[in-house]
Amino acid sequence: MGVQFGLLGPVAAWNAHGAPVALGAPRHREVLGRLLVARNRVVPVDRLVADLWDDDPSAGSVGAVRTFVAALRRVLEPDRPARRAPRLLVTQGPGYVLHAGRDAVDAWRFEDAAARAADAPPHTAAALWDEALALWRGPVLADFPAARWAAGDRARLEALRLQAVERRADALVATGAARDAVPDLEAHVAAHPWREDGWVLLATALDRSGRRGDALETLRRARDTLAGQLGMDPGPALARTQERILRGPDAPGSGDAAGAGLADGVWGRAAAAWERSVPGRARLRLHATAGLLRDLAVAGAGGLEEAREQRADVVAAAEATGDADLAARVIGSYDVPAVWTRADDPAGAGALVGAAVRTAAGLGPGAPASVRARLLAVVAVESRGDAAAEGPVPRAGDDPGEEPWRRRAGRAADRAVRLARELGDPALLAFALNGAFMQSFERCGLAPRRADVGAELASLSVTHGLPGHEVLGRLVRMQALAALGDTAGAGAEADAVDGLARRHERPLAGVFTAWYRAMRVCETDGWGRAEPLYREVLGVTAQCGMPGLAHGAPALVALVPVLRGDGLPGPGAFDGIDPGPYEPWITPLVLAGEGRAVEARRALAVAPRPPHDLLQEALWCVLARAAGAVGERRVLRRARDELAGARGESAGAGSGLISFGPVGRHLRAADAALAEGTDGADGTDGAEGTEGADPGEGA
Repeated sequence: MGVQFGLLGPVAAWNAHGAPVALGAPRHREVLGRLLVARNRVVPVDRLVADLWDDDPSAGSVGAVRTFVAALRRVLEPDRPARRAPRLLVTQGPGYVLHAGRDAVDAWRFEDAAARAADAPPHTAAALWDEALALWRGPVLADFPAARWAAGDRARLEALRLQAVERRADALVATGAARDAVPDLEAHVAAHPWREDGWVLLATALDRSGRRGDALETLRRARDTLAGQLGMDPGPALARTQERILRGPDAPGSGDAAGAGLADGVWGRAAAAWERSVPGRARLRLHATAGLLRDLAVAGAGGLEEAREQRADVVAAAEATGDADLAARVIGSYDVPAVWTRADDPAGAGALVGAAVRTAAGLGPGAPASVRARLLAVVAVESRGDAAAEGPVPRAGDDPGEEPWRRRAGRAADRAVRLARELGDPALLAFALNGAFMQSFERCGLAPRRADVGAELASLSVTHGLPGHEVLGRLVRMQALAALGDTAGAGAEADAVDGLARRHERPLAGVFTAWYRAMRVCETDGWGRAEPLYREVLGVTAQCGMPGLAHGAPALVALVPVLRGDGLPGPGAFDGIDPGPYEPWITPLVLAGEGRAVEARRALAVAPRPPHDLLQEALWCVLARAAGAVGERRVLRRARDELAGARGESAGAGSGLISFGPVGRHLRAADAALAEGTDGADGTDGAEGTEGADPGEGA
C-alpha cells in the first residue's frame, strides 16, 4: 500500500512519498497504535472500547470507535473510491484488522535488522545495529505511556533496544572503533545503571581507547552504583574486567584478536585442502558434515538454527545411500546436550525418531552395541515432551491412559544407559543420560531423580573432560534443586555454568542462568523486583535460536504474579501476549478471569493433559486454578491427583524459568474448591448443565 507506520516513538504514519499522514486527534492515533500492536490480528470492537476507555466506556463508545476507524481509513487510503472496500484497515468478524507487512512498521523492521545484526561479523554488525537503532524516534508508543494494552510490546521492544545499544558497542570495540562507542555507552549506563553489561562494555571501550584510569574509575563507579544505590550485588563480570584491565594488553590471554586471526587462516587452508582432497560424493563428507553440525549447534543462536535446519538433510542423505551402518553413525553422532524439554521443531524431532527406528531395524540384532546405544539415545532425546506423540494426547480431565510411544521412549532411555555402562564409554553414557533426563517426567514430583541424573552427568564430565555435558549436568541440577527449594545449591550450579560457558564458548547456556536468576529474585524479593529482569531475559530469549523455549515465554511470565497470588487474571491481562504452545491451558484461566465461566468450562473439557516436561507441574496448577474457579470438578480432581506427588516442590521452578510458589499451596486450594460442592448422582459435576445461568455469557 506504500503507507509506513511508526510505533518507536509517537504513533505515526507516512504516505508513499514519505510525507507525514495527519492522523487526527489522540483517540485516532490510539486506535491505530492498538491495531498495529495486534500484528495483523483482529481486535474486536468491544476490546478496543475497553482499552481506549480503561474499562469504563460510555454509551456512545462503540459509535466513537467506528467514527475513529472511518477517519483513519480516509487518511490512510485517501484515493480509495467511495464504494470500494478498504484494503488496509479492514472490518473482519467482530472487529478490525490493520494489514501491514513486516517492512511497513518501524518496530518490525527494527526486530528484523536486529536479528540480522546478531548473526553478522563485527564490521557488518555495527552498520546493521546503527540501522536498527536509527528507527527509534522516542519511547515505544510515546504518546500513550500508560496504556495497558501496550505494556507487553513496550517492555519487549525496550529490552531489545537496550541489547542493541550494547551489542553495537561490542561490535565497535571488536572492529577497533572503541573510541566511537564511549559516548553512547556513557549515556546508556546513566539511563540504565542496573545493566552490568553496559558498565563492562564502557570500561572495556575506555581501556581500548587508551584511557585505562577512566576504565578503572568506571568499574568503581559501577560497583558503588549497583551496591550502594540499587542494592544489587555486583556480578563477577566486573571483577573479571578489572583483572583483565590491570593485567594490561601484553598479559597472557590478551592476544585473543591475533589468535582469532591465526585460527581463521588455518580454517581457510584446511577447508581448501578438504575440497581438494575428498571427492564430492564420498561418504566421508556425510560423517564430517554431521560432526560440523554438532559443533555448530553449540556456537550460538545462528549456529543452532542452521544445525537444526540442515541436520534433517544430512540424515536423509545418509539414509538415501542404503547403508544402514552409515546412517546409524550419522544419526547418532549428533550428541548435542539438550536441556529444554519442549522441542524446537516437533515435526523434525518426530522425523528423526522415525529415522533412528528405521535404521535400527535395518541394522538388525547384530549391530554393535555402541551404535545401538546411540540410536536409542537419539530416540530418548528427540521424544522429549510430546514431540513424538502418535495422534492427539489425552484430555486433562480424562483418566490417564496408556501412551505406547511414551513407554517406548522411556524404555529406549533405560536401554541406552545400560548399554553405555556395560561398554564403559563415558561420552556415550553422557549422551544416554541426556536421554534419561528427557524421559524423567512420567509424573510430577521427580525433581530428586533429575538432581541425581544431573550430578552423575557433571561428575562423569569432569572426570573425562566433557565440558558440554558438564554444562548440561549442572543446568539439570540447577533446575532440580530450584524445584526442591535449595536456592544455595541451585545458585552455585548457575555460577558454575556461567564459568564453563565463558571458558568453553557455550553462549546459549547463559540464557538459562539468566532465567534462573530472574526467578530467584522473584522468590526472594517479589515480583516487583523481578519484573525488569524478566523483561530483559525475554528480549534475550527472543534472539536465542530456541523457539521451543522462546515461543510463549512472555505468557509464562505473565502468569507468575497471577499464580503466585490467589486470584484470577483481570480482564485484558493477556491482551497482546501470544500464548504460543501454552494456549490450551492458559485460555480457560483467562476466560474465568473475564467472568465467562461456561466458555471456561468448555475450554477445560477439551484441554489436553500438560506435556510430560519441565513445565508439567506449572501447567497443572494453571488448570487447577481455572477449574476451581468455574466448578469444573473432573479436571480439578485430576490436577490435584497429578500434583500430589510434587507436594514438597515449587510449582514450575523445576523449569528454571518461573515459579508459582509451593505446590502444597495449590493442592490446598484445590482441596478447598472440591470441598465446596458435591458431585451429581451420575458422577458428573453439579456445576455442569447450568450454562444458561452464567452471567458472563451473551456479551
